[in-house]
Amino acid sequence: MLQDVKPTRSELIELKKKIELAKNGHKLLKMKRDGLIAEFFRVLKDAKDLRMEIIRVYNNARHLEAIAESVDGKIAVESAAMALKNIPRVSIKPINIMGVSVPHLLTTGEGAVKGISPLGTGVIGTSTSIEDAARAYTELLKLIIKAAQYETALRRLIEEIDKVKRRVNALEFKVLPELTEKAAFVRMHLEELERENIFRLKMMKSET
Repeated sequence: MLQDVKPTRSELIELKKKIELAKNGHKLLKMKRDGLIAEFFRVLKDAKDLRMEIIRVYNNARHLEAIAESVDGKIAVESAAMALKNIPRVSIKPINIMGVSVPHLLTTGEGAVKGISPLGTGVIGTSTSIEDAARAYTELLKLIIKAAQYETALRRLIEEIDKVKRRVNALEFKVLPELTEKAAFVRMHLEELERENIFRLKMMKSET
């Protein structure tokens, strides 16, 4: 590796520029890595809180479903569940988190049950107990979609953190040591040449 280095002053200047550039890049990448890790733990906390909320809403939905079945019967509840007039749809809108593209999921059509008015009043043979269960499951569906968004964000952040860490390590343990070694080699060679020139000049002076 060192035999390919030209021991000249211009080469030393160029190596110094590369070392400075590598140091600046290393510093910026470390800042980005630390920022991504902080963002990862923030999203992770939100995801954990959301998971607890999903468990709570799920248990509540199951409870309301059981009440609806006891009041209206299982067949009526199943019929209402099958009578969706709006199928939930999910659209993806990418958002940027520290240079990482993360999907933001948007839901349309909440899967309202036929015969239930937008205000939630049970009509056309449905009851408020079925309506309450339907609302609970609608809320649960929204939370599950949000959980999918968090899970994708966490996965993308982990991938980016790993990528940045590899670049930081490459600069710290490979690029910078190699450049520093090359610069030291050139500097040593130039100093040796300078000593030889001084010695030669002294010899010439003593001869005259």
